[in-house]
Amino acid sequence: MARKTYDELTIQDNFLFQKIMRNKRICKQTLERLLDIDIRDISYPEEEKNIDVRLDSKSIRLDVYVNDDEGSVFNVEMQTSGDMVELAKRTRYYQAMIDIDLLEKGQKYKALNDTFIIFICTFEAFTGKRHKYTFKNLCIEDMEIDLDDGTTKMFLSTKGEIDDISRPLKNFLDYVDGCAPADELMKEIDTEVELSKSRDEWRREYMTLALEIEKEKELSREEGRAEGRAEGRAEGRTEGKIEVIKNLMKNMKMSAEAAMEAMGIPKEEFSKYMTML
Repeated sequence: MARKTYDELTIQDNFLFQKIMRNKRICKQTLERLLDIDIRDISYPEEEKNIDVRLDSKSIRLDVYVNDDEGSVFNVEMQTSGDMVELAKRTRYYQAMIDIDLLEKGQKYKALNDTFIIFICTFEAFTGKRHKYTFKNLCIEDMEIDLDDGTTKMFLSTKGEIDDISRPLKNFLDYVDGCAPADELMKEIDTEVELSKSRDEWRREYMTLALEIEKEKELSREEGRAEGRAEGRAEGRTEGKIEVIKNLMKNMKMSAEAAMEAMGIPKEEFSKYMTML
């Protein structure tokens, strides 16, 4: 699959989504819309949030990671691959890594911040037609009892059909899905998307990323051919791709899915490669 040129990027693309969400006003209003809450203020703990607990553990890079004035943590991700089993497991891992990162040695567990992990999906989530799926830890025997552990996981789908969300949120999801901006916030985001095309610094950064990916892909092809000749098996090519994916995740701070997409690996094969990372 050919990589998009910089001018072809939309809000669905992680590179542009992350950049635009660095606009504090847009990010705050977007969070309020996604969660239907009021937020007094937000802050960015780090320019780019990476969590790597141990040398032998799987590190994560969070696309949009912010705190509000009450200490709640919000992680927002744009998702374009539809493997819901993998995405569900990822929210579990993200939650664990975020908690470990938040809790300092010697602190009590009640010091853990409230957290919201939000995946914006450009495909039909789960098996329903909903736009919004929110998960909390409830008692199976009595659904009125909330564990109240401060964790929320939410999946939003641009392909929902049920009338289950507010008009502002529907406007946001429709815009992500390719519709024209329908309100002031969407117009502001759309303006930022258009202005991004004239931002040479972002363009150079994206082109550098693309060149690095192409170099890694060429290295993978060479390693695959060499090992394939030596062993006469396809495993050599697969192992070469795995190494490239790992290098992109480590050196370019890409998610596994973004790295696989950049490598041109079909989405239906993502789960196979995930088991080898």
